[in-house]
Amino acid sequence: MQAHIPHASRLIYGCMGLGGGWNNSPASEADTNQARQIIDKALELNINVFDHADIYTFGKAETVFGRALKAAPHLRESMIIQSKCAIRFEDELGPKRYDFSASHIQSSVEGILSRLNIEQLDILLLHRPDPLMELDEVSEVLTKLQQQGKVKHLGVSNMHGHQINYLQSALQAPIIANQLEMSLAFRDWIEDGITTNSEANRSMGYAPGTLEYCMLNKVQLQAWGSLAQGRYTGATSQNQTDEQTANLVSKLAAEYETTPEAIVLAWLMKHPANIQPVLGTTNLARIEACQRAEGVNLTREHWYKLFETARGQEMP
Repeated sequence: MQAHIPHASRLIYGCMGLGGGWNNSPASEADTNQARQIIDKALELNINVFDHADIYTFGKAETVFGRALKAAPHLRESMIIQSKCAIRFEDELGPKRYDFSASHIQSSVEGILSRLNIEQLDILLLHRPDPLMELDEVSEVLTKLQQQGKVKHLGVSNMHGHQINYLQSALQAPIIANQLEMSLAFRDWIEDGITTNSEANRSMGYAPGTLEYCMLNKVQLQAWGSLAQGRYTGATSQNQTDEQTANLVSKLAAEYETTPEAIVLAWLMKHPANIQPVLGTTNLARIEACQRAEGVNLTREHWYKLFETARGQEMP
């Protein structure tokens, strides 16, 4: 993404926690005020990419963000706003499903723009791959949205390299981003490479070559779940391996004179893929703690020590 949008910040603020929760209560004035405080804090820390999805808190995350923008429209010039569509929850029509139909994508984008109170989405990401995708239909509606000026750039989320390659084959515009779960806790994207030609790789189930496809084709990798729900930075450890990793993170934070959050994110950011971590916290102090990752350059030895400790065994 940074190759296509040169002023994009290395960190992304993920807006999933905005809007007052996953319930049917309408977004309150307090929820809107919280969104504004977080926007101001992120921009103050030079975090200018904001990540949404039409489903986040049932649309309320975009609604409160849009209200904040309506009250301070000048902030839009400082932002890169992306949102995702295609996940549909169970409703009167059917079960939870993914929907790449032209009508759903078109109506989703129009809803996103309305809630966010903007005229153009900087990046539209297709949220999860739809097994019933009709390639030409998707290509036609995405091209139309770009021609209408409603969407500037295109991206995907939770797709492997073969899926992106297939989708890209029908598109004139480049797919510029892929948002995947990537963290010190969720390491399959690295395990895929280091366990090649071993029995461990056969049972992994991770689509081989996704990382390399994205790097080779300048598809910006964005990492959701980048802090692993805080399991190494203060949350209750789930097992002895997590506890040992949390202790190492704490030790390195002291050595680098930074925060545990910065160490966990710096581990991701050390990788040559130039990964953009997505921050999901609504705690202002924790956003600041995360931002300090930009000043940390882990040594190769510390990177491998974190990896070895988190995986619970030495390298193959």
